[in-house]
Amino acid sequence: MQTAANGLEALELVRGWSFDLIVSDLKMDKMDGMTLLSEAGRLSPSTQIIIVTGYATVNSAVEAMRTGAAHYLTKPISLDSLRSTVRELLGQRKKLAPARGPVLCFTGPPGTGKTSIGMAIAEALGRKFHRMSMAGLRDEAELRGHRRTYVGAMPGKIIQAIRRLGVNNPVLMLDEIDKVGQDFRGDPGAVFLEILDPEQNRSFIDLFVDVPFDLSQVMFIATANDLSRLDAPLQDRLEVVHFPGYTEPEKVQIALKHMVPRQCAEHGLTHPYPTFAPEAVRTIIRDYTREAGVRNLDREIGGVCRKMARLAMKPGPDSQTIGQTGNQTGGQYPTQIDAALVTSLLGPRRHTHESARPVLRPGVVNGLVWSDSGGEIVLVEAARMRGTGQLLLTGNLGAVLKESAQTALSYIRGNAEKYGLDPDFFAQQDLHIHIPAGAIPKDGPSAGVTILMALLSLLTGRAAKPGVALTGEMSLGGVLLPVAGIREKILAALRGGVHTVALPAGNRPEAEALEADIRAQLTIVLATDADELVDVVLEAKA
Repeated sequence: MQTAANGLEALELVRGWSFDLIVSDLKMDKMDGMTLLSEAGRLSPSTQIIIVTGYATVNSAVEAMRTGAAHYLTKPISLDSLRSTVRELLGQRKKLAPARGPVLCFTGPPGTGKTSIGMAIAEALGRKFHRMSMAGLRDEAELRGHRRTYVGAMPGKIIQAIRRLGVNNPVLMLDEIDKVGQDFRGDPGAVFLEILDPEQNRSFIDLFVDVPFDLSQVMFIATANDLSRLDAPLQDRLEVVHFPGYTEPEKVQIALKHMVPRQCAEHGLTHPYPTFAPEAVRTIIRDYTREAGVRNLDREIGGVCRKMARLAMKPGPDSQTIGQTGNQTGGQYPTQIDAALVTSLLGPRRHTHESARPVLRPGVVNGLVWSDSGGEIVLVEAARMRGTGQLLLTGNLGAVLKESAQTALSYIRGNAEKYGLDPDFFAQQDLHIHIPAGAIPKDGPSAGVTILMALLSLLTGRAAKPGVALTGEMSLGGVLLPVAGIREKILAALRGGVHTVALPAGNRPEAEALEADIRAQLTIVLATDADELVDVVLEAKA
């Protein structure tokens, strides 16, 4: 709130500030209220002005209202009356003000808290929340409604949700919009253009209701795991918020502070509460889950709690009554949960994460890749044998990876003399590139430089340095191109014992955005050309 001694001061404030409401006297020094009303209306048409005067006449009231005054009050006036008038005008302004805002799209791996954040936003705004799953949606009538000529016609999901909630400004979460299908019944994804575009959804027409309905007051939040499945026009209407995967320390804290107390309470392990050691949680994370989020971690902690509850119900020599209600007796469940007990309860480990090999033969290089479950270390292997100049690619590789291998080989053949190789080295031998775990499909533009280093290691006889991993794509001229998923790949490198990571220089912003404690644990080498990484990745010549 601002105050002014006269009309000129008030006009200067209007030039520098945006005001919702101005209360002005009619008779003032240097500039009267009528002139201020005219000038302020010209400078800020959206500002409402109340004229207060002790010299009220019919003519002055008519002139003030014609000039643009929102209200005209006569003195003496009570403060309660003035407050009521101000409250009424500001309330009308709030109702007329459009509630336009960005349409948020939360994207990231499963289990990273996208739905939970949407619910928290609705709670913070004081609005009702409704989640609609879009996975498998194939009929656009489920969103737009059926025409009344059809048997069993009904409104679409949007209108049904608003009718069920009873308000026209809820928070609606469109979950998994990247998994919407399309067939002969139409493309439901095209309906999102009308629903989510603020310029179109003011007059959204449900085919069953058949009258325009204003959706501009609704806050839409979409979620997706893979943005590449969304059409470009739809992405253009979304404000994308990326949810990265959690680091291992973050998972440990989430488990100890939230998941363990909730799972223990749900399974009746409250007298006393068992204590999970941090190492026990790390064992669950490393050996029994492979994910970027924490959904499976929560499930495995629940499994531990259920098996402890079963131990409590099993009769033993020292049986005792547990719990405050009931007459069942059983053994005492353990109250201190360590890594060994977790292994005995959950059984043999289910997942193993690749680690950096301490000793690498020529032709084998550590690479970093991204997957839906986070980052991983992979070994890129190269071998040669007598042949007729064929390039063999195995490991269930996609088209992009195969093209990256062809590019790496062409670069080496074009620069053979620079690396001390016979220009005709490929004429009488075959090269075989393999990425293990052949049952898992692999594709993506992030392994070009890794394949190049594996081939150079093989052809020059220089083994790769242990503890070094790299990622990046390259052009036919050897220029390194930036790739995605840097944070997840760096976390995989730390987990696998890597001490040096080589990245394209174009990924400098992502590397600098990493937490200080992560950057302090390893050396990050940024390069613009593939030649710069040869001595970083490969051992010196014997």
